[in-house]
Amino acid sequence: MRTAAQCLLCIVVVGCKPAATSSEDATIITSSAETKAEPTGDWQWLFNGASVDAWTDKDDQAIGEQWQIIDDALVLTAAGGGAVVTKQSFTDFELELDWQIAASGNSGIFYKVAGPDSKVRSGGLEYQLLDNDNYPGHDNPVHFTAALFDIYPPELDAHLPAGSWNNTRIIVRYPHVEHWLNDKLVLQFELGSADWQKRAAQSKFAPEHVLGANEPGHIMLQDHGDRIAFRQIRIRAL
Repeated sequence: MRTAAQCLLCIVVVGCKPAATSSEDATIITSSAETKAEPTGDWQWLFNGASVDAWTDKDDQAIGEQWQIIDDALVLTAAGGGAVVTKQSFTDFELELDWQIAASGNSGIFYKVAGPDSKVRSGGLEYQLLDNDNYPGHDNPVHFTAALFDIYPPELDAHLPAGSWNNTRIIVRYPHVEHWLNDKLVLQFELGSADWQKRAAQSKFAPEHVLGANEPGHIMLQDHGDRIAFRQIRIRAL
């Protein structure tokens, strides 16, 4: 689920690298040699398993100590770490990453999160991450993994169970947006369309946020209180 976030972000912020932690502290994490591979073409790393220099917290401070690098993954080990946000903003882009959620876990990947120079006010759009099989009380498809949270449900179920590594891609070519999960296109929609406007107006975000503008925005990884791991986070401009 989404947290209320009125992000006032600086683009240039001094980052902090969490202390590397032994895999003994993360029983569901397994290492991947691919994590430190160099990106090709126009891709750039947001997290390559070694550094969080591309990230800050939502208040332009060092990210919380509850975020730790464990076996080349960025892991929220306990609640209280806060959301982590990219220092850089993006307009049209392709984002790709792997994620692994704990049993009964809930989290999210936000994009188009407004910065201080944005002409619009937006807490961003949420690609939902959930243990669909065990999370209590979530029986609405607009809250399932790969949904645009509270607005569009995924059109098919491609999630792997909690403890597995899932692969996500988010493609934004304004106004077209695609959500991919484990190499399957599970959702696509048009920002600003009549259907979009109707659904957004009926969601939990209206009228507090202006969503879907053709503006640069930041990527944000949520702290929903549940253990979540991310690895091989890369992005390219489109």
